[in-house]
Amino acid sequence: MSIYKKLFIGFTFIFAVGIFIWGYNFLKGKDIFDKQTVVIAQYKQVSGLAVANPVLINGFKVGLVSKMYFNPNMSGDIIVQLTLQNKLPIPKNSIARIVSADLMGSKAINLKLGDSEETINNGDTLNTSIEASLMAEVNAQVQPIKIKAEKLLGSIDSLVVAFQTVFNEDARDNLAASFNNIKYTFSNLENTTANIDSLVVEERSNISSILENVDSLTYSLSQNRQQISNIISNFEIVSDSLAKTDIPGTLRRADKAIEELNIILAAINEGQGTVGMLMHNDTLYMELNRSAEELNLLLKDIRENPKRYVKFSLF
Repeated sequence: MSIYKKLFIGFTFIFAVGIFIWGYNFLKGKDIFDKQTVVIAQYKQVSGLAVANPVLINGFKVGLVSKMYFNPNMSGDIIVQLTLQNKLPIPKNSIARIVSADLMGSKAINLKLGDSEETINNGDTLNTSIEASLMAEVNAQVQPIKIKAEKLLGSIDSLVVAFQTVFNEDARDNLAASFNNIKYTFSNLENTTANIDSLVVEERSNISSILENVDSLTYSLSQNRQQISNIISNFEIVSDSLAKTDIPGTLRRADKAIEELNIILAAINEGQGTVGMLMHNDTLYMELNRSAEELNLLLKDIRENPKRYVKFSLF
């Protein structure tokens, strides 16, 4: 074999080894022909970060994770070696933050650039942080709702216990009895209203006559406004006096009077007494109607001859 063939075979082998080394590093994301900067980042835990995961700046790949190993000081911290291939100057106070690269959970390191005028050099150590996982974010959002739900359930439980305590068997029986009494009261009111409606229909013409008499009386009162004004003034004095009286005692007596009035109304519905006879006996009504007519004549005479009944004196 000639020397030229030997040299050709040797150069070919060396070239093939070089291509193999370059291809191997290329598949790992390294370019041996570009200038590279190797920096260090130290983490308590790496959240699934692996060798060959990308290093990004604003979503643009500038390098990769080239090596990972435990800190030799036995602290349990993990040393991550980052190989940066981009010539972009990176401030020294930049932060290497582990983030999720996609929805499948792949990890990457995102470099958040700082504002320092000094740039990193080969072998420098970067500040680090870890993005919260999706579960941690969900827990952070759900935790306040969980606390409020627990408090709400406690309040509902207390409310149910209170209802069970208040609405026991005796309370339910008393409540049912109260509703029955209310129903009976409304039934009595309905009967009373029906009786009043019947009375109004039957005595419509008489009521009209009474209203005419009232109108006549109103006219007479309008002619004596000065006297009425004096009466109102006296009433104001009386009302001031009433304000100083024992109102609670008066109300108690009024309650008693209302009870007696209910007894009287019951007697009237049964036709007892003068008013009961008025509602059930036409003779008494005729007498009252005749008296109303005589009163009307008297009022008419008062209007026509007031001097017979009212005397005015200035002194």
